[in-house]
Amino acid sequence: MAENELAEMCGKGLQAAQDELYRRYAPGMFAICRRYCGNTEDAEDLLHDGFIKIFRTIRRFRYQGAGSLKGWMGRIFVNEAVSRLRQKARKDIKAVRADNQDIPSDDSGDDIPILEAIPPETLMEMISGLPDGCRSVLNLYVFEQKSHKEIAKILGIKENSSTSQLHRAKRILKTKLDALWIRQTDFPKH
Repeated sequence: MAENELAEMCGKGLQAAQDELYRRYAPGMFAICRRYCGNTEDAEDLLHDGFIKIFRTIRRFRYQGAGSLKGWMGRIFVNEAVSRLRQKARKDIKAVRADNQDIPSDDSGDDIPILEAIPPETLMEMISGLPDGCRSVLNLYVFEQKSHKEIAKILGIKENSSTSQLHRAKRILKTKLDALWIRQTDFPKH
């Protein structure tokens, strides 16, 4: 069944179509959820809530060619994730500000080592292990290609805080990647 037909059937509330939509798109949407959530349980909750929202709003979807349904759904999941992050950020704002004061700006220009050799699952685990603020900024900057100005507006933080959180995320990931690289290249001594 074509994606435009599938969306139309879901809009009519047909359970078989909703099951098919979930079966077809859940793995990709779960990957988005996993990028934004610190653990699998939170990612599963986000996946569940995101699909509920999709089923409630799918009548608003307008087919614009192949891949448009997946793109529309992906935006819903990103928006839901960012909304959760905003709510959490409001609760943790004092802790984030305190964290940022302790972190000097890193303008060294050092980038994360070459990532081609790292399995994607390992990299995603490392990203999931980042502190919430760092993970949110990294996801928005790298995967959603948002500017620091846009990130600041989305998360309700200052632009400098976005920059600081990204540098902190990169430093943490670099440390983890360096440790992984050392473990992989550490040969037994004779």
